[in-house]
Amino acid sequence: MNKIGIFYGSATGTTADVARRIAKLLSVPDKDIHDVAATAPHVMGDYDVLLLGSSTWGNGELEDDWYDFIDGAQSLDLSGKKFAVFGCGDETMSDTFCNAVGILYDRIQPLGATLIGEFPAEGYSYDHSEASAPGGMMRGMVLDEVNHPELTPQRLSLWADELKKQM
Repeated sequence: MNKIGIFYGSATGTTADVARRIAKLLSVPDKDIHDVAATAPHVMGDYDVLLLGSSTWGNGELEDDWYDFIDGAQSLDLSGKKFAVFGCGDETMSDTFCNAVGILYDRIQPLGATLIGEFPAEGYSYDHSEASAPGGMMRGMVLDEVNHPELTPQRLSLWADELKKQM
């Protein structure tokens, strides 16, 4: 059984709420859900599977609490671990929709972890996203809790089922 750790940065509480919803779907205990503002990066080493979540801010940037955390994580060797990324954005920001998902992928992937949890891009409306992956996929779960919160429960359920298969 893989030990799952959820790490999130959340300015308004939306991404924190999504992290808790994902935890419930995957039976992850509260003690394994970490706000990056109050967690040392080395804690990621305690887990086999890392779920990383951020909202997208400003001109398509990470949530502020992630910057120090992700910089500290750069010295870690995450070889043999799996990671998945989730994020919240606003489709009306169509040139930067959920860029934080792509930024987290770009910063964690070189540390040796294997990406899991890509999700189909079908059903989203945006012009550009750093979260886009080849083959009509997103690098992880992207959510628009501003304009389409009604789609979130089904998307999270489908994503959780996919993660279970890939863990």
